[in-house]
Amino acid sequence: MGFYDYCVSDTKGGQVSMKDFEGKVVLVVNTATGCGFTPQYKDLEDMYDNYHDQGFEILDIPCNQFAGQTPGTDEEIHEFCTLHYNTKFPQMKKSDVNGENQLDLYKFLKEQKGFEGFGKGAKALAMSVMLKKIDKDYKNNPDIKWNFTKFAVDRQGNVVARFEPTADMKEVEKCISSLL
Repeated sequence: MGFYDYCVSDTKGGQVSMKDFEGKVVLVVNTATGCGFTPQYKDLEDMYDNYHDQGFEILDIPCNQFAGQTPGTDEEIHEFCTLHYNTKFPQMKKSDVNGENQLDLYKFLKEQKGFEGFGKGAKALAMSVMLKKIDKDYKNNPDIKWNFTKFAVDRQGNVVARFEPTADMKEVEKCISSLL
C-alpha cells in the first residue's frame, strides 16, 4: 500500500482520503496545544500561507500520547489553534500515532522513514536525555518520539523526509519548497 491508500478521520467523523492530496506536496504533523514545540504552529501557518497556492497541504493530526499535552476535545484544539496561531489548514480528529491504536497512516509513514536522531543543539540533547528515561532503546525503533514530528510527502506520494520536533523549521521549509 502507498500513501494514497490511507484515510484519516476529520473532526466531524468523516473520512479524509490521502488520494484527495494526489499531485500535492503534503506535510503530515502530529501536533499538541500544550507543548514546548506548540509555537511551531506559527511556522506551519506561514508555510501554508506561502505555498498553499502552489499545491502544498498540511495534515494536522493532534495527538495526546506525549505527556498529555493535547487534553482538549477536537473543537477545543481547533479553537486554540485558530485563536492563537490563526491556522487555516485543516485539523483531523485527535488520534494515536504509536501503539496498538495508532493510525494506519502513521504505521506506513514510520515504515518509510524511521527515526534518525534529534540532530544537534540544546533541544536535541534535552529530548535525548528525556527519552532515554522513557525508553532506553528509543534510538532503535521508528516510533514517533514527541509532538510535532513531521513527514514530507512529494507530489507522487513518496515519503521523502522525516523531521523530528527539534529540526529547524527553516530546514522543513527548504524541503517543502524544493518539492513544489
